[in-house]
Amino acid sequence: MKIFLDTANVDEIKQGVDLGLVDGVTTNPSLAQKEAAKGKSFADVVKEIMRITPGPVSVEVVATDYENMMKQGLKISSLGTNAVVKIPMTLDGLKAIKSLKEKRIAVNCTLIFNPIQALLAAKSGAEYVSPFVGRLDDIGEDGMSIIDEIKTIFMNYGMDTKILVASIRNPVHVLRSAIIGADVVTLPFSVLKQLPSHPKTDEGLARFLDDWKKVSQDGGFPL
Repeated sequence: MKIFLDTANVDEIKQGVDLGLVDGVTTNPSLAQKEAAKGKSFADVVKEIMRITPGPVSVEVVATDYENMMKQGLKISSLGTNAVVKIPMTLDGLKAIKSLKEKRIAVNCTLIFNPIQALLAAKSGAEYVSPFVGRLDDIGEDGMSIIDEIKTIFMNYGMDTKILVASIRNPVHVLRSAIIGADVVTLPFSVLKQLPSHPKTDEGLARFLDDWKKVSQDGGFPL
């Protein structure tokens, strides 16, 4: 399972890449605007992210009609070879996905909240579908259940579209995504930092170091 960072913060992306854990990045207009507000243009922010990210970088259109989705999608695609165009789940969006697919441009269909939407996006040619599990949890639904359903549908029909689990709020979302067999999770940097942590790991490490100090002459490494 690949791990993407859901951010437009270059420092966070660099740290994740240095750890060897980050395979790609997803952004949205809100995240990108925060970085652009620091004095850089939107295009410059995106280009820098694409340069330091080893894999795909999803950049979202802000248009809602087909013609302007296509214009913005083509501009996004021109920013780098690892660009992926994020298109919202609408009828015009599905039409744009089909047209971009015909131009061999990868698309991430975003704002998916049920399995039928994911099926339609896959039929239209999306490279990725992005179900928002955290937002479903927020309204009292089990967001992860739709990941299981989407996985079953895609396996039923041999669909190659990748399931990219979005709106992840905690490590449990990551765990359940891996158990179900999702292709990608995209998560905030704060959640990424939680993944390797466990109180028993911290406790065990402290105990090992304490024991070593008791038997070591100078506390140094013996080799």
